[in-house]
Amino acid sequence: MIPAELNEKNKRFNVSDVEKGARYDRIKDDFLWLTAAGVAIPCYNVTEPVLPLSLNEKASLFKLFLSDVGLLTTMYGKATKLRIVNGEAVNKGSIFENVVAQELIAHGYETYYYISKKFGELDLVIEHGGNVLPVEVKSGKDYTRHSALANVMGVADYQIPEAIVFSSANISVDGKIVYYPIYMTMFLNEVVAGDSILPLAKFSF
Repeated sequence: MIPAELNEKNKRFNVSDVEKGARYDRIKDDFLWLTAAGVAIPCYNVTEPVLPLSLNEKASLFKLFLSDVGLLTTMYGKATKLRIVNGEAVNKGSIFENVVAQELIAHGYETYYYISKKFGELDLVIEHGGNVLPVEVKSGKDYTRHSALANVMGVADYQIPEAIVFSSANISVDGKIVYYPIYMTMFLNEVVAGDSILPLAKFSF
């Protein structure tokens, strides 16, 4: 069910889709088993994008990614894989987000997401360099449109100094938001508290 759930507008995993009337506390061991087996990557909701994120975690609300994007594309079927290889149009949103989540986990980050009726949804939120770092993933040409990110960055109480948007576009900077091509996710590594993501020197090439 992971590919189908990731393809929904709200990518949060709906437990009721597993079994009508199912409750998370009854089947949570199944999700923990998938994580422990290295099959799935959980991305838990946080009630606020403030440090420490783990204290704001809401474990019953989560996204579920596959630990290998190759598994994800395989589950989408041969036709989708061929379209990706041939550079043809496919709905890449869930694939892009899975790539970024998988890469962040590989580099030691704990991944979370934030959603609010007032502000909208942040795809991913991590702790980086002693700060909260929102990470948006965009697969289309409108990668500069991210109202939820702009809303959250405008809340002074959150004290978020910078944010990243990964997309198919080139490197650029707009105020506190840094745009990077998606392949550069692999260069994002933990840095000392107070360091900025803005200089490329902060990425370990």
